[in-house]
Order: sequence, then C-alpha cells, then structure tokens
Amino acid sequence: MATLAARPRTVQAEINYLGPMDTMPYFYAKDHDRDHLLLEPHRVEIADARQAEPPPCLDREGFTLVPHRSAITDFTDSAAVDAVYPGEIEALLKRVTGADHVVARGTVLRFVEQDQRDRFVNSLPAGFVHVDTSRESFAAFAAMQLGDHPDREALLAGRYVGFNVWRVLTPPPQDLPLAVCAASSVTEADRVTGEARVDGVGIDEFRFGSSLFRASPRHRWFYYRDMSPDEALIFKQFDTADPDLVGVPHVAFADPSAPEDALPRASAEIRAYAYWRG
Repeated sequence: MATLAARPRTVQAEINYLGPMDTMPYFYAKDHDRDHLLLEPHRVEIADARQAEPPPCLDREGFTLVPHRSAITDFTDSAAVDAVYPGEIEALLKRVTGADHVVARGTVLRFVEQDQRDRFVNSLPAGFVHVDTSRESFAAFAAMQLGDHPDREALLAGRYVGFNVWRVLTPPPQDLPLAVCAASSVTEADRVTGEARVDGVGIDEFRFGSSLFRASPRHRWFYYRDMSPDEALIFKQFDTADPDLVGVPHVAFADPSAPEDALPRASAEIRAYAYWRG
C-alpha cells in the first residue's frame, strides 16, 4: 500500500483549458477521435483545500467536502447502485443544503485503468476544464428531473441548484485526483458553451449543452488530498439564486506529489438537483 507522507501545501500541475476556437466545441464520452476541441495546456498552482483557512464552502467557493459513508460496497454492481445510491445522495443534499426537494440520478464511474474504463460508458476521468451543463441545459435538466411532481410549478418558480457529488472508490493517496476551481474566481467571460455527446455500445447517443473554460490568472484551484471513500465532494453547476455564478469548473490532474506506488484512481460521480419552493 502506498505511504501517506508529508507533502507540500500546493502543487504545480498541468491542466487542459479550451483554446481559441471559432466554432462550437463538442466532445464524445467514448470515441474521442470525433472530438472537436482545441485544448491548451496550462501549468497552474493547486492548493490542498484541507489546509485552506477558512475551509471552502458552497456559498463562497461553490464546493465543500463532507463525511459520507455509503451502504454500497461494490459500485460496479449497477443494480445495487441504482437502487440505493441516489436516495443516499438525496438525503445528504437535503441535510447539507436544507432544500425542500432533491433528485439525484445517473451514477457515473471513472477509472484510470483502461481495462476498467472499457466496461462502462463515459468512464474516462475529466481531461479538460469544464462544468457538466450549459446555462440552457441546466434549466432543461432541472425541469426534466421533476417529471409530473405535484409541486413542479412551485419548485421551478423557486430557487434550484445543480450539484455534482464526487467520491473516490480507491484508498488514498490518489494519483489522479479531481481539481475544483473556486466559483468566486470565475466569470461568464471565461465560459464557452459546448456540447457533450454521450455515445457507447448498446446506447442511443444523446447530446446536451456543456460549459468549457478559457484560462485566466484569476482562477484559484484546489483539491482534497488523500480523499477516502467515506467522504463526498459536493460542488455546484449553476444556482438560480446567483445569476453571476458560472459553476465550479473541474478537471482531473496528475498529482506530482503522489507516491509512485499509488493505486490507479477509481471514482463515482452523480448529478443532482436541489429545489426550494417559490
């Protein structure tokens, strides 16, 4: 097992931003040969959020880390995950945010190891800075998640927020952790609307708006070093109570301070919408 040793408060690492493009960028979950992306690597400083004072929070930076133990022991058991995990996340977000109603759907597993990635759809760790939705698809997904809920109109008339909840499935240290950018350091001018195209064997391809980002020296990057499977990283997409918020851009990166014998990272991510009645 890899040793957890003293490591620096911040690391320098390379991440991919969107470069200059005259046409809409788009990208595929599986067949990246069809991607239409110009990526631009930048070396940035990424701070260990565990040592930040004050600790990051949802209202200020747009993300937070909370203790959360799941009853799921094998996240590759899709039936068990579908039956249990969304309800766990809905209960967690209600507790953390005080929302009146939460809907969580669509657990996605991601793997560093290629042989594991081949077994699942959309299983590649995030290779470029992004927020999962565009402003338009955020609103469309928020309405779609409610279906025929009896309070649908009241919930859509009030505040609603899109969240990602991310956890590691492998023990610390992580070789390829997730970096998150403080929402307060990002502006609409940094964001470019693109399109995610989810493809894979045995599924109907579907597309939705996504947000990609151009580099800026204002951006403040963080990660939670040595996450355990009993922790959950919660971060925002958009929030109707804050029209200036452009989400929490995030990206996987190779941690140069991780020991060489670190296990290849595996993780689980689920999207959720929280609603407050208007």
